[in-house]
Amino acid sequence: MADALTPKTAEHVEEAVQWALGAETPLEVVGAGSKRAFGRPGGGAALLDLSALSGIALYEPEELVMTAGAATPIAEIDAALAENRQQLDFEPADLGPLWGGAADQGTIGGAIASNLSGPRRFKAGSARDHILGFKAVSGRGEAIKSGGRVIKNVTGFDLCKLMTGSFGTLAVLTEVTFKVLPAAETSRTIAITGTSREVALDIMTKALQSPFEVSAAAHLTAPVAAGFGGPATLIRLEGHPPSVEYRCQALRDLLAGPGDAGEVEDADSRALWRQVRDASLFDPQADNQIWRLSVPPSQCMEVAEALERAVDGSVYFDWGGGLLWLEMAPRPDAAHREVRRAAGGGHATLVRAGEEVRASVPVFHPQPAALAALGKRIKESFDPKRILNPGRMVQDH
Repeated sequence: MADALTPKTAEHVEEAVQWALGAETPLEVVGAGSKRAFGRPGGGAALLDLSALSGIALYEPEELVMTAGAATPIAEIDAALAENRQQLDFEPADLGPLWGGAADQGTIGGAIASNLSGPRRFKAGSARDHILGFKAVSGRGEAIKSGGRVIKNVTGFDLCKLMTGSFGTLAVLTEVTFKVLPAAETSRTIAITGTSREVALDIMTKALQSPFEVSAAAHLTAPVAAGFGGPATLIRLEGHPPSVEYRCQALRDLLAGPGDAGEVEDADSRALWRQVRDASLFDPQADNQIWRLSVPPSQCMEVAEALERAVDGSVYFDWGGGLLWLEMAPRPDAAHREVRRAAGGGHATLVRAGEEVRASVPVFHPQPAALAALGKRIKESFDPKRILNPGRMVQDH
């Protein structure tokens, strides 16, 4: 890569994009660079390094709101929130080690740009549901902003939703404002071992439909549940210790039946769900390919069985069956047709594969023609010369 631009301020970002427009030089936009292996290989001729746009600009614990530079590390934000017993409720995943990098390198801008959410997703929503406002520079070299510091601040088109999950292809985020929420005092996990998938789905469904405020539900199949000695269905409860203790016992009574039930206490419970969140149940040192599939929970068994018939791999469930992680032996085409055929009406994203594979197959789930045309028009509106992360999500734009 011939050039590396390192703007120190939002104004410098604007100047950098304007230079790129004039020179017709596509830019690869990065914060800490922890997600460069996620998505299609970028087509940027120059690197736009936003690492200097870091730091918490505003934090009002009483108002449950924070504003930070786009390249502010999640670890720094977590530390500041922990001092006030608060958290990012959408649990942004740390997939850096899956891509051969170090842990805890992700930034808040990267979390918003990729819209990755953790096990609390079905209860708390995704990153898209927590962003309140942003400042950015469009591919036209124009400074834009949307939203603000209050939750109900939407007039007209909600650009925050549009930017979340756009992987820097529409605008360069320079600052984001997002809501934070109180952190649970304790976490406890009910682990039911020795269950089949059918029984596991029944357990998760009962738990999620119960009045006991479950915050996560997952099923680990034997290959990824070594710590439990076999398949394990996990139900997490969080909150004040007396409440958690009562709800755990009540839920165990409700779920009594097949399988052996035990409990995982606070520190170990938190560590366990970080593994589920970050897909670190798979060997990060292996060269296997990894897919992430979002499906209707009622179809998770059917999809898992179809995947295992189609490819040589291991599967585990999160989101009560709404999210499937698949690790499979490497293939030149990542078995993308077979995986997406198995996904049925769901969506499948190729999370880890070599650069050559990611350049040759659709990493993100192909959209219907009407949606693809709409996406192309939005790209042309924000970035008509394809300056920002060209080809990162879709080959043609």
